[in-house]
Amino acid sequence: MANDTSHEPLRDLGGSQLFSLNDINRLPSAEKEAIYRSLLPERLLSMVAKGGGVIEVIAPEGLRFLRLVTRCSPDDQDPAFILDLCDTHHGQMELSYCTIADPTAPRYDVDLDEKGRNNLFATLGRNLPEEVRAMEAGLFPNQTRRGLRMFGEFLPLLERLVAGLGMQLIVAEPLTYDNAIRYEGYGFDYVVGKRLMQEIDAGFAPGGVLFRRLDGSTPFRRPGMEKSVLGRSWAIHDGIMDEPWDDVRIYKTIGVHAGVDTFPHRER
Repeated sequence: MANDTSHEPLRDLGGSQLFSLNDINRLPSAEKEAIYRSLLPERLLSMVAKGGGVIEVIAPEGLRFLRLVTRCSPDDQDPAFILDLCDTHHGQMELSYCTIADPTAPRYDVDLDEKGRNNLFATLGRNLPEEVRAMEAGLFPNQTRRGLRMFGEFLPLLERLVAGLGMQLIVAEPLTYDNAIRYEGYGFDYVVGKRLMQEIDAGFAPGGVLFRRLDGSTPFRRPGMEKSVLGRSWAIHDGIMDEPWDDVRIYKTIGVHAGVDTFPHRER
Protein backbone atom coordinates (compact mmCIF):
# COMPACT_ATOMS: atom_id res chain seq x y z
CA MET A 1 0.00 0.00 0.00
CA ALA A 2 1.05 3.62 -0.44
CA ASN A 3 4.09 4.81 1.45
CA ASP A 4 4.00 8.58 1.72
CA THR A 5 7.03 9.82 3.64
CA SER A 6 7.45 13.03 1.69
CA HIS A 7 6.90 15.31 4.69
CA GLU A 8 9.27 18.23 5.07
CA PRO A 9 11.91 17.91 7.81
CA LEU A 10 10.89 19.61 11.04
CA ARG A 11 13.07 22.59 11.82
CA ASP A 12 13.24 25.16 14.60
CA LEU A 13 12.84 28.86 13.91
CA GLY A 14 16.58 29.15 13.39
CA GLY A 15 16.49 26.54 10.62
CA SER A 16 18.13 23.69 12.51
CA GLN A 17 16.59 20.28 11.86
CA LEU A 18 14.91 18.47 14.77
CA PHE A 19 15.20 14.71 15.20
CA SER A 20 13.49 13.86 18.50
CA LEU A 21 11.11 15.01 21.22
CA ASN A 22 14.22 15.79 23.21
CA ASP A 23 15.25 18.27 20.50
CA ILE A 24 11.81 19.89 20.57
CA ASN A 25 11.75 20.01 24.37
CA ARG A 26 14.94 22.10 24.38
CA LEU A 27 13.24 24.87 22.42
CA PRO A 28 11.81 28.05 24.00
CA SER A 29 8.37 27.41 25.47
CA ALA A 30 6.35 29.29 22.86
CA GLU A 31 8.09 27.56 19.95
CA LYS A 32 7.84 24.15 21.57
CA GLU A 33 4.17 24.54 22.38
CA ALA A 34 3.36 25.69 18.84
CA ILE A 35 4.85 22.48 17.46
CA TYR A 36 2.94 20.28 19.87
CA ARG A 37 -0.35 22.13 19.38
CA SER A 38 -0.09 21.15 15.71
CA LEU A 39 -1.05 17.64 16.86
CA LEU A 40 -4.56 18.82 17.79
CA PRO A 41 -7.26 18.36 15.12
CA GLU A 42 -9.01 21.48 13.89
CA ARG A 43 -12.34 20.23 15.17
CA LEU A 44 -10.93 19.93 18.68
CA LEU A 45 -9.31 23.36 18.49
CA SER A 46 -12.69 24.80 17.49
CA MET A 47 -14.31 23.17 20.53
CA VAL A 48 -11.59 24.62 22.77
CA ALA A 49 -12.02 28.09 21.30
CA LYS A 50 -15.81 27.97 21.63
CA GLY A 51 -15.73 26.82 25.24
CA GLY A 52 -12.81 28.92 26.43
CA GLY A 53 -10.87 25.74 27.07
CA VAL A 54 -7.26 25.16 27.96
CA ILE A 55 -4.37 23.29 26.35
CA GLU A 56 -1.60 22.04 28.64
CA VAL A 57 1.76 21.02 27.22
CA ILE A 58 4.02 19.02 29.53
CA ALA A 59 7.36 18.54 27.79
CA PRO A 60 10.28 18.90 30.21
CA GLU A 61 13.65 19.85 28.82
CA GLY A 62 16.03 16.92 28.96
CA LEU A 63 13.33 14.29 28.50
CA ARG A 64 12.08 12.49 25.39
CA PHE A 65 8.46 12.83 26.52
CA LEU A 66 5.29 14.78 25.79
CA ARG A 67 1.97 14.92 27.59
CA LEU A 68 -0.67 17.01 25.84
CA VAL A 69 -3.91 17.62 27.74
CA THR A 70 -6.86 19.54 26.34
CA ARG A 71 -10.05 20.66 28.06
CA CYS A 72 -12.85 22.17 26.02
CA SER A 73 -13.92 24.20 29.05
CA PRO A 74 -11.91 25.06 32.18
CA ASP A 75 -14.69 23.53 34.30
CA ASP A 76 -14.73 20.14 32.57
CA GLN A 77 -14.27 17.25 34.98
CA ASP A 78 -12.32 15.25 32.41
CA PRO A 79 -10.09 16.33 29.53
CA ALA A 80 -11.38 15.84 26.01
CA PHE A 81 -7.92 14.84 24.81
CA ILE A 82 -4.95 13.25 26.54
CA LEU A 83 -1.83 12.23 24.66
CA ASP A 84 1.39 10.70 25.94
CA LEU A 85 4.29 10.34 23.51
CA CYS A 86 7.87 9.30 23.97
CA ASP A 87 10.55 8.48 21.45
CA THR A 88 13.15 5.75 21.60
CA HIS A 89 16.86 5.67 20.94
CA HIS A 90 16.04 3.42 17.99
CA GLY A 91 14.31 6.26 16.14
CA GLN A 92 10.72 5.20 16.82
CA MET A 93 7.83 7.19 18.25
CA GLU A 94 5.89 5.46 21.02
CA LEU A 95 2.23 6.35 21.25
CA SER A 96 2.01 5.52 24.94
CA TYR A 97 -1.53 6.71 25.58
CA CYS A 98 -4.26 8.55 23.76
CA THR A 99 -7.87 9.15 24.70
CA ILE A 100 -10.35 11.45 22.98
CA ALA A 101 -13.70 11.75 24.75
CA ASP A 102 -16.78 13.94 24.65
CA PRO A 103 -16.71 15.96 27.91
CA THR A 104 -20.45 16.70 27.57
CA ALA A 105 -21.46 13.02 27.40
CA PRO A 106 -22.68 11.04 30.43
CA ARG A 107 -19.86 9.72 32.61
CA TYR A 108 -19.51 6.11 33.71
CA ASP A 109 -17.21 5.66 36.71
CA VAL A 110 -15.56 2.46 35.48
CA ASP A 111 -12.18 3.96 36.43
CA LEU A 112 -13.05 4.30 40.14
CA ASP A 113 -13.35 1.75 42.91
CA GLU A 114 -16.11 1.70 45.54
CA LYS A 115 -14.28 4.44 47.51
CA GLY A 116 -13.85 6.70 44.50
CA ARG A 117 -10.17 5.92 44.00
CA ASN A 118 -8.58 5.37 40.60
CA ASN A 119 -8.49 1.65 39.89
CA LEU A 120 -5.75 1.95 37.23
CA PHE A 121 -7.71 0.52 34.31
CA ALA A 122 -9.43 -2.04 36.56
CA THR A 123 -6.14 -3.59 37.66
CA LEU A 124 -6.93 -2.66 41.28
CA GLY A 125 -10.53 -3.83 41.18
CA ARG A 126 -13.56 -3.43 38.98
CA ASN A 127 -16.64 -1.25 39.36
CA LEU A 128 -19.12 -3.84 38.09
CA PRO A 129 -22.35 -1.78 38.28
CA GLU A 130 -20.74 1.04 36.30
CA GLU A 131 -19.22 -1.40 33.83
CA VAL A 132 -22.66 -2.87 33.13
CA ARG A 133 -24.09 0.61 32.62
CA ALA A 134 -21.24 1.57 30.31
CA MET A 135 -21.52 -1.62 28.27
CA GLU A 136 -25.27 -1.22 27.86
CA ALA A 137 -24.65 2.36 26.66
CA GLY A 138 -22.30 1.05 23.97
CA LEU A 139 -19.01 2.00 25.60
CA PHE A 140 -15.96 -0.23 25.57
CA PRO A 141 -13.92 -1.42 28.60
CA ASN A 142 -12.17 1.42 30.50
CA GLN A 143 -14.15 4.03 28.54
CA THR A 144 -15.69 6.62 30.88
CA ARG A 145 -17.43 8.71 28.20
CA ARG A 146 -18.28 8.17 24.57
CA GLY A 147 -15.58 9.19 22.14
CA LEU A 148 -15.49 12.10 19.72
CA ARG A 149 -14.54 9.87 16.76
CA MET A 150 -11.51 12.04 16.16
CA PHE A 151 -8.58 9.60 16.11
CA GLY A 152 -8.72 9.46 12.33
CA GLU A 153 -8.17 13.24 12.28
CA PHE A 154 -5.36 13.06 14.84
CA LEU A 155 -3.31 10.22 13.34
CA PRO A 156 -2.25 12.05 10.13
CA LEU A 157 -1.05 14.96 12.30
CA LEU A 158 1.00 12.57 14.39
CA GLU A 159 2.40 10.91 11.26
CA ARG A 160 3.41 14.32 9.91
CA LEU A 161 5.29 15.14 13.11
CA VAL A 162 6.97 11.74 13.25
CA ALA A 163 8.01 11.90 9.59
CA GLY A 164 9.25 15.45 10.09
CA LEU A 165 11.59 14.13 12.77
CA GLY A 166 12.96 11.61 10.30
CA MET A 167 11.29 8.60 11.93
CA GLN A 168 9.55 5.78 10.08
CA LEU A 169 7.59 3.96 12.80
CA ILE A 170 4.93 4.63 15.42
CA VAL A 171 4.69 1.88 18.06
CA ALA A 172 1.96 1.35 20.63
CA GLU A 173 0.50 -1.12 23.10
CA PRO A 174 -3.29 -1.47 22.86
CA LEU A 175 -4.80 -1.75 26.33
CA THR A 176 -7.85 -3.73 25.23
CA TYR A 177 -9.03 -6.01 22.43
CA ASP A 178 -11.16 -3.28 20.89
CA ASN A 179 -8.15 -0.93 20.88
CA ALA A 180 -6.21 -3.47 18.85
CA ILE A 181 -9.04 -3.91 16.34
CA ARG A 182 -9.42 -0.14 16.06
CA TYR A 183 -5.70 0.31 15.41
CA GLU A 184 -5.91 -2.34 12.68
CA GLY A 185 -8.46 -0.15 10.94
CA TYR A 186 -6.00 2.74 10.97
CA GLY A 187 -3.27 0.67 9.32
CA PHE A 188 -1.29 -0.80 12.21
CA ASP A 189 0.34 -4.24 12.15
CA TYR A 190 1.60 -6.38 15.01
CA VAL A 191 5.06 -6.66 16.49
CA VAL A 192 3.71 -9.18 19.00
CA GLY A 193 0.17 -10.46 19.28
CA LYS A 194 -1.13 -11.22 15.78
CA ARG A 195 -1.30 -14.94 16.51
CA LEU A 196 -3.15 -14.20 19.77
CA MET A 197 -5.67 -12.06 17.87
CA GLN A 198 -6.19 -14.83 15.34
CA GLU A 199 -6.62 -17.37 18.13
CA ILE A 200 -9.21 -15.12 19.77
CA ASP A 201 -11.13 -14.93 16.49
CA ALA A 202 -11.04 -18.72 16.19
CA GLY A 203 -12.04 -19.09 19.84
CA PHE A 204 -15.16 -16.97 19.36
CA ALA A 205 -16.19 -18.82 16.19
CA PRO A 206 -19.16 -21.19 16.63
CA GLY A 207 -17.98 -24.20 18.61
CA GLY A 208 -14.77 -22.46 19.74
CA VAL A 209 -13.60 -22.48 23.35
CA LEU A 210 -14.49 -18.81 23.95
CA PHE A 211 -17.81 -19.20 22.14
CA ARG A 212 -18.75 -22.00 24.55
CA ARG A 213 -17.89 -19.82 27.53
CA LEU A 214 -20.49 -17.23 26.52
CA ASP A 215 -22.94 -18.96 28.84
CA GLY A 216 -24.68 -16.00 30.48
CA SER A 217 -22.86 -16.57 33.76
CA THR A 218 -22.13 -12.82 33.94
CA PRO A 219 -23.57 -9.82 32.08
CA PHE A 220 -20.34 -9.74 30.08
CA ARG A 221 -20.66 -13.33 28.81
CA ARG A 222 -24.01 -13.35 27.12
CA PRO A 223 -24.57 -15.55 24.08
CA GLY A 224 -24.21 -13.54 20.90
CA MET A 225 -21.44 -11.29 22.20
CA GLU A 226 -18.98 -13.08 19.93
CA LYS A 227 -20.45 -11.27 16.93
CA SER A 228 -19.19 -7.77 17.76
CA VAL A 229 -16.00 -6.06 18.83
CA LEU A 230 -17.93 -4.56 21.76
CA GLY A 231 -19.14 -7.94 22.99
CA ARG A 232 -15.82 -9.70 22.58
CA SER A 233 -13.92 -6.91 24.28
CA TRP A 234 -16.15 -6.95 27.35
CA ALA A 235 -15.97 -10.74 27.57
CA ILE A 236 -12.17 -10.58 27.42
CA HIS A 237 -12.17 -7.79 30.01
CA ASP A 238 -14.29 -10.12 32.18
CA GLY A 239 -11.57 -12.77 32.08
CA ILE A 240 -13.05 -15.20 29.59
CA MET A 241 -9.61 -16.14 28.30
CA ASP A 242 -7.28 -18.45 30.20
CA GLU A 243 -4.71 -15.66 30.47
CA PRO A 244 -5.19 -11.91 30.95
CA TRP A 245 -4.99 -9.57 27.98
CA ASP A 246 -1.34 -8.53 27.86
CA ASP A 247 1.82 -8.14 25.80
CA VAL A 248 0.28 -7.03 22.50
CA ARG A 249 2.53 -4.61 20.62
CA ILE A 250 1.68 -2.90 17.35
CA TYR A 251 3.35 -0.56 14.89
CA LYS A 252 2.52 1.72 11.99
CA THR A 253 4.92 2.54 9.20
CA ILE A 254 4.49 6.17 8.18
CA GLY A 255 2.36 6.41 5.05
CA VAL A 256 1.55 2.68 5.00
CA HIS A 257 -1.75 0.93 5.75
CA ALA A 258 -0.87 -2.65 6.69
CA GLY A 259 -4.30 -4.04 5.78
CA VAL A 260 -4.53 -6.33 8.82
CA ASP A 261 -7.98 -7.52 9.90
CA THR A 262 -8.12 -10.22 12.57
CA PHE A 263 -11.93 -10.05 12.92
CA PRO A 264 -13.11 -10.04 9.31
CA HIS A 265 -16.66 -11.29 9.91
CA ARG A 266 -17.68 -8.90 12.68
CA GLU A 267 -20.97 -7.07 12.79
CA ARG A 268 -20.43 -3.57 11.45
